[in-house]
Amino acid sequence: MIIGGGISGLAAAARLCEERPDVEVVVLEGSDQIGGKLRTAEIGGVRVDIGAEAMLNRRPEGVALARTSGLADDVVYPATTTASLWNRGELLPMPRTMMGIPTDLRALAESGVISKAGLARAAMDTVLPATSLDGRDTSIGALVEERFGKEVVDRLVEPLLGGVYAGHAREISARAAVPQVVALLDRDRSLGKAAARATAGPASDLPVFAGISGGIGRLPDAVAASCGARIETDATARDLARRQDGGWTVVVGSTAEPRLVQADAVIVATPARTTARLLSDVAPNAALELARIEYASVALVTMAFAVRDFPAVIGSGFLVPPVEKRAIKAATFSFAKWDWVRQAGDGVVVMRCSLGRHREEHQLQQDDAELVQLALADLADAIGLSVRPIDSHVQRWGGGLPQYAVGHLDRIAAVRADVARVGGLAVCGAAYDGLGIPACIASAHAAVAALLPDLPAPA
Repeated sequence: MIIGGGISGLAAAARLCEERPDVEVVVLEGSDQIGGKLRTAEIGGVRVDIGAEAMLNRRPEGVALARTSGLADDVVYPATTTASLWNRGELLPMPRTMMGIPTDLRALAESGVISKAGLARAAMDTVLPATSLDGRDTSIGALVEERFGKEVVDRLVEPLLGGVYAGHAREISARAAVPQVVALLDRDRSLGKAAARATAGPASDLPVFAGISGGIGRLPDAVAASCGARIETDATARDLARRQDGGWTVVVGSTAEPRLVQADAVIVATPARTTARLLSDVAPNAALELARIEYASVALVTMAFAVRDFPAVIGSGFLVPPVEKRAIKAATFSFAKWDWVRQAGDGVVVMRCSLGRHREEHQLQQDDAELVQLALADLADAIGLSVRPIDSHVQRWGGGLPQYAVGHLDRIAAVRADVARVGGLAVCGAAYDGLGIPACIASAHAAVAALLPDLPAPA
């Protein structure tokens, strides 16, 4: 049994059905639809993503799952990946970085993002003594500030991490966020050289991102239709108990009308706090660690405009450093980024803005119309937009993004050790090994691998 019908739970179901076609796989999803934060909606007559709209292509898991789920012909790549930074009132080209860590000081200088004083400080990365973490963790913000200075953190790292985690650079674990760079620090005195080396691997010639024509939100239904699992929606798992014979009993449904469901093994693929509640009796140490993971809430404001009314723009969008004190943290020109969005528009352009960071949920307490107005006000200043949309949609993802605090990897190792002690139980999802779609799928595959030895032998 799999508790949770987001992409992690569905990927686990697909892998289980593949590995053990003799086993009945049941997915319990508490809401009325599967997919978690992969979802589409029609805006201005165009159906587009209102959650994740791309997946990392340089990891194989996401594209592979799309292809094996019948979407091979619909995997697409961005028409443009050129992005800008809204920096000191100007849209400037984004210099080459690895999660905000500069990989080319000359390109950094040419971008105009960093002041002359900031560039002089950033250049010290090449001459400072090597930074040795000696097995300890630190925040990515602290690491970058030590090597490049405060301005690089504020103007580059913060907007990148705001887009990925909706978090703060000086709180997010370096070992979790940029493990490949940290692993190279022993070889490269310069953090910039380590970041450049980390981006120059065998996958560096591939497109960075991939999407699905018609929206990434098509992926959950495709996985569900192709994997052979039985999926129940509106089926909230409320309690989890171990039976004396080693199996599991799951309490499902409302408190007024609960039902008991039996399973030989269970994968919990829900957000950390929900998982903590379910594991509180069976794996209390894991539950305690999971309950400490904080989440950020975000909102996506998607708008449709008449083509004739929309100003000319360059690239796929722009990021906004928090020091700019703007409401939006990023804007994506979906019609420019994805050919399929432009072609589906037929005289309409669709774009979206994201708002909200960790512990800044007060901004999202405004109603939908106010969030749309905040986005429009910033777009007026950034690109000269002077008209209202013909249609708009506000998608709120309350508690949507887990925060990988310093020490995250040790926390997850402790969680998995406690869960493994129980037997017949595994966990997966965005709270463990990465927020992106491929990382969630990899987490699901790891959970299945851990669980397979505990399943009954084939008849």
